[in-house]
Amino acid sequence: MEPLYGRIRDYAWGSRTVLARLQGRPVPSEGPEAELWLGAHPGDPSTVLRGGAPVSLVEALAADPEHWLGADVIERFGQRLPFLLKVLAPEAPLSLQAHPDAAQARAGYAAESADPELTHRNYVDPYHKPEMLVAVSPFRALCGFRDPVRSAELLDAFGVPALAPVVAALRGGLDGLPDAVRALLTWPLQERAELVAAVAAADVPERYAGAAELARDLAGRYPADPGVLVALLLNHVTLEPGEAIWMPAGNLHAYLYGAGVEILAASDNVLRGGLTPKHVDVRELLRVLRFEVLADPVVKPVPVAPGVVTWPVPVPDFALHRVRLDGAVGTTTIEVRGPRIALCLAGEATVADGAGSTLLGQGQAAIGPADGGPVTLSGAGEVYLASVGLG
Repeated sequence: MEPLYGRIRDYAWGSRTVLARLQGRPVPSEGPEAELWLGAHPGDPSTVLRGGAPVSLVEALAADPEHWLGADVIERFGQRLPFLLKVLAPEAPLSLQAHPDAAQARAGYAAESADPELTHRNYVDPYHKPEMLVAVSPFRALCGFRDPVRSAELLDAFGVPALAPVVAALRGGLDGLPDAVRALLTWPLQERAELVAAVAAADVPERYAGAAELARDLAGRYPADPGVLVALLLNHVTLEPGEAIWMPAGNLHAYLYGAGVEILAASDNVLRGGLTPKHVDVRELLRVLRFEVLADPVVKPVPVAPGVVTWPVPVPDFALHRVRLDGAVGTTTIEVRGPRIALCLAGEATVADGAGSTLLGQGQAAIGPADGGPVTLSGAGEVYLASVGLG
């Protein structure tokens, strides 16, 4: 293992305290800091030191792919790191969005790459982007459609006559869900502000107070965006620290507030449906959405050893472990396959494998190659260990 230096993305929805405090920098930061990226995505690759100078992880992997990635990863994913580890710090809602599956990403990227006059791209790479977020503070999120019949009851409670056709569609269950979502996202432009304002001003029964509060919050930020209404069709969850949400391809979601560690397939393909000033392509979003109920979006941690938990996911691109060290146990060893990235979220820990060892303080990260063997950790702190999920 050797030190890895991540990159911070300064999206407007980011916190001015979370990442600065994590890395021991002055708080508040000069501007919003939304995401810490740890990986080799070409959009913002991390760096390693070579001869005292920073070198892009993309360049390091390309110079010796067998060492870094291993034959299994290269055979399955090509000569690239298949996962990206992030720390997310939203202080305002992210866009309403979904991600394509692998086939959709390949086809979309090929089609858009063949059009030299295209001004806005939905597909910036040919890869899918399943993702999992683990809360490190209470974390609010919208994730996946809930039962459309329950959504019909909720929208009806707002008492907005214009929504009657949408409520009727939702009462048809899953068969009517696509029509309801389509109707909202394609609502006539000149009528959107009035619709959103009516929903935000509605007086609803007490049992719907949380949904009304969410609608008012979103409407205050996006007063003419029908995504405010679509958000009410999704599961609204608050994760406790250690709980996770798993977002497979095609599931509509939006992260709202909190701090979390996210691991995802190394892609930046995002199809947005609203709650953002960025490019929105409703037609393409509707094409990739999965109109299904995500009945239980929360994933609980699964213990695998003393102080070690994981969150199983059904993709080979990544795996994630959290290791809590109390300083008295000695060492903790985890078997991982392929390249691995360790992030110390609290305290101090030594992480080691067959390629070397490094001492990590809070907010620091390290990377190890595929041929490094098991990872051994010691110290007193909390470490998230990302790896490939093969086998």
